[in-house]
Amino acid sequence: MSITPDTVQKKLESEDLGDRLRGVNEIRQLEPAIGFILIQSAIKDKNARVRYSAASQFDTLGTQDLDKSLNLLRELLQDPEADVQAAAADCLGGLKLVAAFDDLQQLYQSTDEWIVKLSVIAALGELGEPRGFEMLVQALKEDNDLVKTAAISSMGELGNTQAVSVLAPFASNSDWQIRYRVAQALNRLDTESAKPILESLANDEVEAVAEVAKKSC
Repeated sequence: MSITPDTVQKKLESEDLGDRLRGVNEIRQLEPAIGFILIQSAIKDKNARVRYSAASQFDTLGTQDLDKSLNLLRELLQDPEADVQAAAADCLGGLKLVAAFDDLQQLYQSTDEWIVKLSVIAALGELGEPRGFEMLVQALKEDNDLVKTAAISSMGELGNTQAVSVLAPFASNSDWQIRYRVAQALNRLDTESAKPILESLANDEVEAVAEVAKKSC
């Protein structure tokens, strides 16, 4: 059976969870303008898996109406499920909705969920909002290495050259993936103060780290 707005709508209204999940996935095959309308009901579904799947599509469908998407994603940041909050944060970053910075900051400061913290920190790099720098510095003190790694990457994207001195201690971290992200970030920042650190990383025992660092040498 062919996929149409009507068939998708019926699945979204079904009592069967599997039908509703399939309906959300089939939205991807419809015209974006139609998909944007249908996804708005799916993000209010009683099941978190459906809401998560729907929220994850806003990075593409949200361009249909950025103002409306901003409001809808703000509401999803308050969802009781951490995965849904994280998906909303991801999409706010992907859509570069800088107006949501305060919402993301509040969420980061109030949550204990690492997946949410990770998504918020990653979103800050995509937003390019200068105020995000202090949050990234704070994130580097987190116990979770994935959050730290995201913060390092976001510092490179943000472009604040103060990040060089902040990232310098991480260039000798025992985790090669952190060193790898530091090399990437310093390459992006491209300052004179970063060159000595990159020259050191160019001799890293892990080839992947050394290769990235050598790009600036």
